[in-house]
Amino acid sequence: MTARAGVIFDLGGVLIDWNPRHLYRELIGDDVAMEGFLTEICTQAWNQEQDAGRPVAEGTDELLRRHPEHGEWIRAYYGEFDRMLKGMIEGSVDILGRVKAGGARVFALTNWARETFPIAERRFDFIGWFEAVVVSGRVGVRKPDARIFRHALDVFGLAAEDALFIDDSAANVASAESLGIRSIRFETPEALEDRLTRLGLLAR
Repeated sequence: MTARAGVIFDLGGVLIDWNPRHLYRELIGDDVAMEGFLTEICTQAWNQEQDAGRPVAEGTDELLRRHPEHGEWIRAYYGEFDRMLKGMIEGSVDILGRVKAGGARVFALTNWARETFPIAERRFDFIGWFEAVVVSGRVGVRKPDARIFRHALDVFGLAAEDALFIDDSAANVASAESLGIRSIRFETPEALEDRLTRLGLLAR
């Protein structure tokens, strides 16, 4: 990797502990009912449509028409979105700070709805550490679509061979690697620290 190299971090699952269960465990109070709601109504596939640029209001209205009996819980998905953000993953954020302090350029590429990303920006000061951030909901395409990786490289001013991508999703990592972007599948802060140390991006 050259002096123009950059490290691209995912946010949710790597630096931020985002999970709808943080909210719905409180709202529903029964794990079986909660899992049923999240697998049958406010599903991952439905949320991904908003991550890909569909307006939150449009996605919410669609579910309200189909499942009016769950209106309160459906509205809460984006209305109480802040409660899905448990906090930052401290070990990972510490690593981000150390990578940046070591002189590497740092960027973020995240699947996130356009309307809710400002909530994260207000909550987490470290988002301001990045040289640039690409948000899928603003672009209109989400990972693992190769188009968002190409767009991010253009925005960041990076060649594929000069980028290192970190994400907790195997599909996202595979897509990045298919474009020639070196990638790390995030599992734990400790494992990430070890990999980055071996790559020379963290001091021993």
